[in-house]
Amino acid sequence: MKADIEFTLVHDGRRWVVRNETFEAQGEQFETLDADLKRALLESGRFSRGERITIFMGYDFDTIPTWLRQYHTHYFNRCVTVDL
Repeated sequence: MKADIEFTLVHDGRRWVVRNETFEAQGEQFETLDADLKRALLESGRFSRGERITIFMGYDFDTIPTWLRQYHTHYFNRCVTVDL
């Protein structure tokens, strides 16, 4: 599946945050993150209401201390398709 747009995904201790050079969205749960992401995409004017968008969220492993990276399988990338 080819993504229409890509983001970096992190958790700030309270919220999931996705960002790239143009957008940022956040939410305490994935449902609220996805809702805020839809809002940001629609407000950008780059996508239209009713459009189906595939989004890739790559976890930013640089946020994990080096000594913990051996356990990186506990973290993940996320790919979702949303209808705006």
